[in-house]
Amino acid sequence: MHQFKFDPVQLPATSEGLRQQVRRFLADEQARGSFHPAESSWISFDPPFSRRCGEAGLIGLSWPKRYGGHKMSTLEKYVVTEELLAGGAPVGAHWIADRQSGNQILRFGSERARDLILPKIVRGECFFGIGMSEPNSGSDLAAVSTRARKVDNGWRVTGTKVWTSNAHRAHYLIALIRTESKSEARHAGLTQFVIDLSHPGVTVRPIHNLYGGHEFNEVVFDDYFVADDMVVGEVGNGWAMVTGELAYERSGPDRFLSSYQLLLESMRAIGPAPDDRSANEIGRFVAHLAALRRMSTSIAGMLDRGEEPVVEAALVKDIGTTFEREIPEVFRHLIDVEPTQREGSSYAELQGMTVLRAPGFTIRGGTREILRGMIARGLGLR
Repeated sequence: MHQFKFDPVQLPATSEGLRQQVRRFLADEQARGSFHPAESSWISFDPPFSRRCGEAGLIGLSWPKRYGGHKMSTLEKYVVTEELLAGGAPVGAHWIADRQSGNQILRFGSERARDLILPKIVRGECFFGIGMSEPNSGSDLAAVSTRARKVDNGWRVTGTKVWTSNAHRAHYLIALIRTESKSEARHAGLTQFVIDLSHPGVTVRPIHNLYGGHEFNEVVFDDYFVADDMVVGEVGNGWAMVTGELAYERSGPDRFLSSYQLLLESMRAIGPAPDDRSANEIGRFVAHLAALRRMSTSIAGMLDRGEEPVVEAALVKDIGTTFEREIPEVFRHLIDVEPTQREGSSYAELQGMTVLRAPGFTIRGGTREILRGMIARGLGLR
């Protein structure tokens, strides 16, 4: 039976200096008009901004210097991450590459993959998508049916991935693909590959959302060739690779700060003399935010020690995305503003776009039902 642990961590002595560095960077960017703070800033795709983040040394913080990184700790990286999110920075272009894909390649990729890809990520010039979900499989990753057959010097891939965020703008995916026939051991026979989206044999098709935005895509492989040195880890060990990767994807501050700008602006709109109901809701949200940050930083400490807190990460993701989804629902009843379906900096625009996007917060990165199943198994309840 799993025992949850969220031991407190002490942020490094360098934390305050890093905070001030990021705040100065964001203040300079806002002064030059390059962005306005937005909700869900980590899905706001702005390649020039990502390149400037690279120039400022804000990407690849924990990676070795030989690949362009800065050899900092996971906790130092955490400080930079939460400051970028709290500041509403449009970091979506490099987000997945820096959060998880680059880490997978660093830990389990070939030396050619590291040399080819990691320095470009650090410079803010290389963007990744996540090739996990498939049609008809939902959040059941073990049910993937995209297949790779062995050929000389590599593999030929055929199948379809879906809900792939920003695949139309990304350079690579790390895709979970079946390399052996399905068996009673559901998690066997899966392998992760680095997929270069510029190569022939792959087609990206748009999926437009409710308000006409284009973030999601369907990615179709038709006898796509991927070289042997683009395998991540060992062939057939993809399940272990993907579950370890999900600890990075599900535990960070991006899983509870997607609505942070709306929380701040709502507090400002209510003002310094809230009525009892508003004061109660604001206090509750701030207390929940503090608890989530404590849990999330604890996981960052575990990752820094080389642990794989998969179940703890699932818990943070479940509670965190419920928290960020609740924020627009509460404040739209407390503040008398008609939400507007436009991207912009006014409160009405911020409220409107957060309301539209919030239902997806609890789906992306694994649905609540799948996460709660993982948590229940970890506790020995099923």
